[in-house]
Amino acid sequence: MNLQAAQDKIQEGGVWYSRSTDATGKGRMQVLDANWIVVAQTPAPGVLIGEGDAVLSVVKIGERSTCR
Repeated sequence: MNLQAAQDKIQEGGVWYSRSTDATGKGRMQVLDANWIVVAQTPAPGVLIGEGDAVLSVVKIGERSTCR
């Protein structure tokens, strides 16, 4: 799922603030959310979260991830 869609899902659950990080470790900013795909998340799916608890690890669409 792309980053924008993932953020939309989180907001549907009533949480308005989530974080995203570059899964390649390069520290790039996610300027256009639709160009990034989520490859991992913390906490795991189904865990109740509060504001800022969700961290989405992302790579640009078409890139490979180092996440497992």
